[in-house]
Amino acid sequence: MIFYTIVRLLVVLALTLIIIGIGLLADVQIPVLVAAIIAVVIALPLSMVLFGKLRSQINSDIAAVDENRREKRDDLRRRMNEA
Repeated sequence: MIFYTIVRLLVVLALTLIIIGIGLLADVQIPVLVAAIIAVVIALPLSMVLFGKLRSQINSDIAAVDENRREKRDDLRRRMNEA
């Protein structure tokens, strides 16, 4: 999950730099905050397409952890009711 977050942040950073670079080529001063906001909006659907396998792997890992927690909680409740 940390890797996925870092990769998404790097995509936002790269897009921000590209937007600023395009602005410089067009002789337009684009503020960094505006470029970053535009980059976040572009990166959201882009990362869903580019990193679909990684995202689905993370989702299955989270589901496994949730199932493990649910089993432990149910086991604890069952043992508490027996006592």
